[in-house]
Amino acid sequence: MIIIKIMGASKTEHFTDQQNAIAILAKALGHPARVAIMDYLLEADACICGDIVNELPLAQPTVSQHLKELKNAGLIKGNIEGNAICYCIDEKALDQMQNYFAHISTRLSQKKNNCC
Repeated sequence: MIIIKIMGASKTEHFTDQQNAIAILAKALGHPARVAIMDYLLEADACICGDIVNELPLAQPTVSQHLKELKNAGLIKGNIEGNAICYCIDEKALDQMQNYFAHISTRLSQKKNNCC
């Protein structure tokens, strides 16, 4: 029997569901194009992929791939309207991130630690 060790493989089963969920959201926002898409969706409220392509200096297939990553992470949702998809922000995912950062902020203010 040959065992192959893959370098860099994450062991997500060792972390809580919340930790894994936040990591997925953070990873999806880890590219400036995806942040730009989120910013655009905040301004536009809803749009189709073509509108986003017009706003970013990226090719349509690249924008589609970024939209797919954001959708897979749960940050956006899309509805098919004719031959286009109308995207908007999924507020549940943003609430989850906001609660996470609020928890960190509360814990830090309670600690009043002068570390570093």
